[in-house]
Amino acid sequence: MIGLGINLQLFAEEKTEEATPHRLQEVRRRGQAARSNDLTAALVLLAVILYLYWRRQAFYLKMADLMTHTLGEGLKENLDVGALMAVFYHQAVEIGLLLAPVLLVAAAVGLFANFAQVGFLFSLDPIMPRLENLDPVKGMQRLFSRRALIELVKSLFKVTAVGFVAWALVRGELDRLITVVDAGLPAALEMVGRLLYRVGLGVMIVFISLAAVDYLFQRREFQRSIRMTRQEVKEELKQMEGDPLVRSRLREKQRRLARHRMMHAVPEATVVITNPVHVAVALRYREGDRAPRVVAKGAGSIAERIKEVARRHNVPIVENPPVARALYRQVELGQEIPVALYQAVAEILAQIYRLRGRM
Repeated sequence: MIGLGINLQLFAEEKTEEATPHRLQEVRRRGQAARSNDLTAALVLLAVILYLYWRRQAFYLKMADLMTHTLGEGLKENLDVGALMAVFYHQAVEIGLLLAPVLLVAAAVGLFANFAQVGFLFSLDPIMPRLENLDPVKGMQRLFSRRALIELVKSLFKVTAVGFVAWALVRGELDRLITVVDAGLPAALEMVGRLLYRVGLGVMIVFISLAAVDYLFQRREFQRSIRMTRQEVKEELKQMEGDPLVRSRLREKQRRLARHRMMHAVPEATVVITNPVHVAVALRYREGDRAPRVVAKGAGSIAERIKEVARRHNVPIVENPPVARALYRQVELGQEIPVALYQAVAEILAQIYRLRGRM
C-alpha cells in the first residue's frame, strides 16, 4: 500500500496538463517562445545567396577593380607605412560599402524570420543575471541533459548532410575549376561565383528542410516544457478566480448583509403582500413616486422574518398569492413593479388607504 501511494503521488506530480492561457502569457512575458535558430539562420543565408547572385555582375566588377588597384596601382606607390595604410583604408571603405547591402538584407530577413516565429516580443528577462546559472551542478545537468544530446545529434547530422551535398556538387565541377588558372580575372570570378551559387543553393535546400523539421521539434519541446501538473492548474485557478471556499464565504456574507439591509427597509414599506405562507414581498410607495418599488422579498424563513418585522412596525400585510408570486419572480430588490402589475397593486393600495381612512 505504501508503494502504491508513492507511485500515485509521483504520477500526480507529472506534468500532464497542457499550459493554460495564463501560463502561456507568463512564459511569453519572460521572453520564452517556440523558436528555431536554425530556421532563422537558413533563411538569412538563403536571402544573402540570392542577393549576391542577383548582384553578381556588380560584385565581380567591384572585386576586380579592388584587386587591380591593390595589386597594381596600390603597390606602385612608395612602400612606406603611410602609403600602405592609405591603400588598406581605401580597400576597407570599398569593401564596407560593398558588403553594407548584404548586411542590411541579412538583418532584415533575420528580423522577419524571428517575428514570423514568435511575433512581437520584447523582454529583458532572458539576459538578467541569475545565481542559478553559476551553479556547477545544474550546469553539468544541462550539459548532459536530453536536450543537449538531441542538439548534439542534430548538429552532427546537419554537418554530415550539408557536407555530403556540398561535396557532391563540387566534385562534378573539379575539371572546370582547373581551367580557372588560365582564364582571365573576370571570367575566373564568374566561374567561381556560379559554382558557389550552385553549392550554396543546394546546401540551402538541405539546410532549410532540416530547419523546418527543427522548428516543428522546437515547438513540440516548448509545449512539452511548459506543461503543468494538475496541482499547478488548480493553484492557478485559485489565484485567478479565488479559493472556492473563500468565494462561498464571501457570497454568504454578502447575502447576510443584503438581508440585513432589506429587513431595515421593511418598516418603511407601504404594504407587505404574501402568498400567504411561503412568499412575502414588501412594497414602498410615496407621493411623487412613479410606481411602487420592491424594498424586501423572500421565501420560507425570510418571508416569515419579513412578516414579523412588518407586524412589529404596523405595516399592513395583505394576502394575495398571484400578485405575491408574480412580484417575487419578476421584480428584483430596488426595482419598480412592471406595468402589467399596476392594476393589481393599485387595488391593494386602494384597499389599504380605505382601511386607514376608517381608522
